[in-house]
Amino acid sequence: MAEDSGVFEVVNLLDQACKESGFFYVKGHGVPDHIVQGVRDLSHEFFGLPYEEKLKIKMSASSGYRGYQVMGENITQGKPDMHEAIDAYKEVEPGRYGDRAAPLEGSNLWPNHLPSFKVLFEEYIDHMKDLSRIILKGIALALGGSPNTFEGERAGDPFWGMRIIGYPECTDIRRIEMQDDGIGCGAHTDYGLLTLVNQDDDIAALQVRNRSGQWIWAAPIPGTFVCNIGDMLKVWSNGLYEPTLHRVINNSPRYRISIPFFFEPNFDAVVEPLDSCKEMTGGTAKFEPVVYGDHLAGKVLNNFAKYD
Repeated sequence: MAEDSGVFEVVNLLDQACKESGFFYVKGHGVPDHIVQGVRDLSHEFFGLPYEEKLKIKMSASSGYRGYQVMGENITQGKPDMHEAIDAYKEVEPGRYGDRAAPLEGSNLWPNHLPSFKVLFEEYIDHMKDLSRIILKGIALALGGSPNTFEGERAGDPFWGMRIIGYPECTDIRRIEMQDDGIGCGAHTDYGLLTLVNQDDDIAALQVRNRSGQWIWAAPIPGTFVCNIGDMLKVWSNGLYEPTLHRVINNSPRYRISIPFFFEPNFDAVVEPLDSCKEMTGGTAKFEPVVYGDHLAGKVLNNFAKYD
C-alpha cells in the first residue's frame, strides 16, 4: 500500500499536517453530498423547534449523558459555552465494559417528531467511521507501522461520539449570562484519536491556535471536512503528533451548525506509545499507559457533574 506513489504522497502530507498543525482538510472523501448537507439541514430544523419540543430529549445522567443540552449547559475550562447541542455516543449495553463504563451506559435520544433524523444520522455515523478508518491507515503508515496498526485491540471496535451543535447568531447571544468574550466553545483539545467536523459552508467560526500562539480561522471549504487529531494519538505517537487547541467564536448574524464526529479508541484499549514511535523519539516512552475508557469517563463526568 505504501509503495503506491499516490498513497506515499498522501501519507507524507498527513504526516506534515499532524506534526505542524494537528489540523487539515479532507476532500474527495466519498461521503455523499446529500447526506453531508442533509444532516446540517435537519440540525437547523431541530434547533428551530420550540424550546418545549427540544426538551423532550433532554440530557440526563440516566441517558448516559446523551441528548439535548440547552444554551450554556456545556462547560469548557470551567466556563459555559454559548451553544446548544445534541450529544450522541456509541450505545453501551449494561455491563459491557464493567464498572468503568457504567456512567455512559444508555441509548441515544433522537427527536421523534423528525422521523428522518435518526435514520439519516445513523447512516452519516457509518460513513464517518469508515472515513476515519481510512485516514488512520494513512496516519499509521506515517508513523512507521502497518496500515492496520489501529485495528484490532487499539481501535478495531472504536468508541465514538458526536455533537450536533447550534451556535446562536451574534445578536442573540446573552453575553452577560455566559462568557464575556463571545466564545461559542472554549479552547480545548479533543479526547480521542480523530475528529471530523461538518460545518455550515458560509460561516467562519472555528479557530485553531498555531505553533506561534496565534488564533487563525479554519474557514469552511465546501465539500470538505475539517479533521484534527486528539489526545490519544499524542500518546500513541509518543509526542510526534500534538493535538492543537481550538475554539469557536460565531460573530455571524446567522445561526451556525457544526457537527463534530469523534473517532475514538476501543473503550477498553490500553493506549501507550507505539514501538515504531519510540524508535523515532529516542527509544523510550514519554507517556504512561492509559485505559481509554477511564480517560473518557473522567472527562465526561467532570464536564457533566451537575447532571448527577
